[in-house]
Amino acid sequence: MSEQIPESHRDLLAGPVNVVLTTVMPDGQPQTTPIWCNLEGDMVLISTMKQFRKAKNMRGNPMVTLLAYRLKEPLRNIEVRGRVVEMSEEGAEDHLNELNMLYGAGPNFFGDSVDAELRHKFTPVKVKIQPVRVRVEG
Repeated sequence: MSEQIPESHRDLLAGPVNVVLTTVMPDGQPQTTPIWCNLEGDMVLISTMKQFRKAKNMRGNPMVTLLAYRLKEPLRNIEVRGRVVEMSEEGAEDHLNELNMLYGAGPNFFGDSVDAELRHKFTPVKVKIQPVRVRVEG
């Protein structure tokens, strides 16, 4: 079962806005981190690194929550409770570069946002999140 993102708030998930992702740690504690995202239909797409805690959390428990809002308009927001339906290294660096451009940081994540040498240390992962419950304000 999935829920659609309403037209009235799609812009908040199409970027660039403030977005936070909450995953569940192995001990059940929530872990929240700022992220970049965009949309593919009603799927929310994010990028992370295979080695990061949030990626490990999503592999262990696919249930996540996203909250997106504009800094100057925080009372207009969207909360998406969802399920990770795909985590893939295929096309992940291209998606990461797409997000880097969308959020105004340049064409290459490795080199423009972080040191280019980190490409050899971290493996990008593209994550698809299917909305299960959507709540909007404003």
